[in-house]
Amino acid sequence: MRAVSCLAPGELALIDIAPPELEPGWVRVRVAHIGICGTDYHILEGTHPFLEYPRIMGHELSGTVLDANGSDFAVGDPVVINPYLPCYHCPACREGKTNCCETLKVIGVHSDGGMTEEIVMPAANLYPATGLSLRDAAMVEFLAIGAHAVRRAEIKPGNRVLVVGGGPIGLGVAFFAWIAGGEVALLDTAPDKLESARHFGFMPVGLDDLESPGFLATKGSGFDAVFDATGSIRAMNASIAHTRNGGSYTLVGVIKGDLVWSDPDVHRKELTIRASRNATREDFDHVMDSIRKGLVPTDRLATHATTLDNVARDMPVWMHERRGLIKAIITV
Repeated sequence: MRAVSCLAPGELALIDIAPPELEPGWVRVRVAHIGICGTDYHILEGTHPFLEYPRIMGHELSGTVLDANGSDFAVGDPVVINPYLPCYHCPACREGKTNCCETLKVIGVHSDGGMTEEIVMPAANLYPATGLSLRDAAMVEFLAIGAHAVRRAEIKPGNRVLVVGGGPIGLGVAFFAWIAGGEVALLDTAPDKLESARHFGFMPVGLDDLESPGFLATKGSGFDAVFDATGSIRAMNASIAHTRNGGSYTLVGVIKGDLVWSDPDVHRKELTIRASRNATREDFDHVMDSIRKGLVPTDRLATHATTLDNVARDMPVWMHERRGLIKAIITV
């Protein structure tokens, strides 16, 4: 069967591989659509710190069941695939925090992923995609990351929220903060991302706007909740200053390096600082329910499209030309 492999940094190839073997408790799925994630671009660029080549990428996946293998699924069922493989035994897993398992593995990163025609996954990692298009089902995972961050921050109606970073993850945070009732502003340096924020109904904030009367009036004494989705150390160190006394600062983006904040300021404000990693079944369900209700404009998020045969041609172009790119979707 066909698969796209990143053979080495900057080198993609369409290859032929044997179908994966089916294990007890696992289900065989025909892959329908694959979302291309920022992680996939990092793999192609050669900047991912924890990866061995060659690697079949792809962890934002939808499909239909080919072999239910005794599970509760039936052949032909549409499914969303949760790409996180936890141990279920560590303290985090026992608390239901499988998203931050001590030995968590993510397909497409720590092992080969779903940029292929078929995949096998544990039945527990498949969620019914009833009522969703298979294209939309492939966007559930990246949106669930934002939904998880918002749930952890306990956003309430009327909360003033600042999202720093207008990429796909930042937009996911913004949408679910809005769904939770928050008043959302989005800060970015890229004109196209600010235009997307405006297009989706969020207050766009560029660096030149930080001292503007409109932004200062919105910010007041600080935002109730600030989320950083940039993966930029400079932004992650600076964005905490926009949080009000008693507010919260949530790190959604991640980068290799050290964060440094003023301890007196953190204590004076009595800030709640948290990290947010991946998502859980609860977040996947919330995203799917929100898409079914028409609360997430998936047609406007899916800005680019390609096929499995053309990934090796298109993905390197998008890696360098990202203006207007929100989410590229591969059709298998």
